Amino acid sequence: MSKVCAVCGKKPSFGHNVSHSHRVTNRKFLPNVQSVTARIDGKVKKAKVCTKCMKAGKVERVY
Repeated sequence: MSKVCAVCGKKPSFGHNVSHSHRVTNRKFLPNVQSVTARIDGKVKKAKVCTKCMKAGKVERVY
């Protein structure tokens, strides 16, 4: 399943886990992407949208 927001294009970013002894391992930061039924360009579609876009009102949800 792709973790990309349909509105803002937010996708996973990468960084490091840093332990107390400062050993560094790779990790992935995933955006909080939810499947929603929304009105996009005047049409009702299912889309994966991040919660920040939903909270900001960039998406009109259809229930």
